[in-house]
Amino acid sequence: MANVTASMVKELREATGAGMMDCKKALVECDGVMDKAVEYLKEKGLSKAAKKASRIAAEGLVRVAAAADSKSAALVEVNSETDFVAKNEEFKDFVATLAQISLNADSVCRESLLEMAYGEEGTVQEVLTAKIAKIGENMNLRRAVKVSGDVVATYVHGGGRIGVAVAANGEESDAVKEALVNVAMQVAAMNPQYVSRDQIAAEELESIRNITIESSLNDPFNLPKPILNELLGRVSEIWSAEDVATLEEKRADKNFNFNYITNFLSEAAVSQLAALAVSEKASIAENKMFKGAVEGRVSKQLKEICLMDQTYVKAADGKQTVSQYLDTVSKNIKIAHVIRYEVGEGLEKKQENFAEEVAKQMK
Repeated sequence: MANVTASMVKELREATGAGMMDCKKALVECDGVMDKAVEYLKEKGLSKAAKKASRIAAEGLVRVAAAADSKSAALVEVNSETDFVAKNEEFKDFVATLAQISLNADSVCRESLLEMAYGEEGTVQEVLTAKIAKIGENMNLRRAVKVSGDVVATYVHGGGRIGVAVAANGEESDAVKEALVNVAMQVAAMNPQYVSRDQIAAEELESIRNITIESSLNDPFNLPKPILNELLGRVSEIWSAEDVATLEEKRADKNFNFNYITNFLSEAAVSQLAALAVSEKASIAENKMFKGAVEGRVSKQLKEICLMDQTYVKAADGKQTVSQYLDTVSKNIKIAHVIRYEVGEGLEKKQENFAEEVAKQMK
């Protein structure tokens, strides 16, 4: 058997684009003969797969596997270049099998799953590489996770576009299972970032508050009336005579809805008033009414991003929160984990230009 050196592996990798371990294995199998190793990789489809690895894969599927006892579940996302491949039965079966492998493991992440056995066909990484070569598109195992709890519910939306798992501790009953399925549907629809406010770090909460203050100051016509009126009392110093006259005219008109005043002012006047408000940030921020308005806006934002504060989508009165809904089912339910995967979220999408593609084909 030839002695395979790092420089030989590097040379083969640069020539084929295949993975380091695949190159080493090819050289070992071919007794260190470079040309034979190149052919070996081509035959295995590994060289072909490597060339596809740089292509954008932002379509794909999310698959969920749940334990029969409803105490654990696994989610896996595998991406492909096109939605066409994502609808292929072989691709669907592959992703479903990965979800089941993940469920059977003690714990799982992307890296560990790639190294796990895929039946007798090899590792998940090896099978994935072979499928890339066979199907002809780049594919990527993006992420995988397993969650456990006293009760775990799952929900899949859009045929595999979104997958959700909700794990809770506490009472185990059919009513609780049904409630958690409803919560999983809520998560799929509303995409909360946190389970509750307790999960938000103090620094992030302060950042939300600061952004809210800045945005409020830059939208001065929505400031509390006393603050707005104090600022408007000083516009003669910064506004044009025309804008000042318009303001006085509209203020004198008792039938005029002042909420529409910006429609009658110049863009410069609106910007100048915002700049004045920002320059007075220190004093305005200490105003009791302004503080109340800011906290109200922050609370509204938290209700949108925190699951337990969100309005329950099935609420009959349109007001009941998820927390209140769960309390009606059982006071002992405590949600421990919420996982939501959506295909391609945060990934760059491939931009197709049909005219350019036709022109390229004609050449």
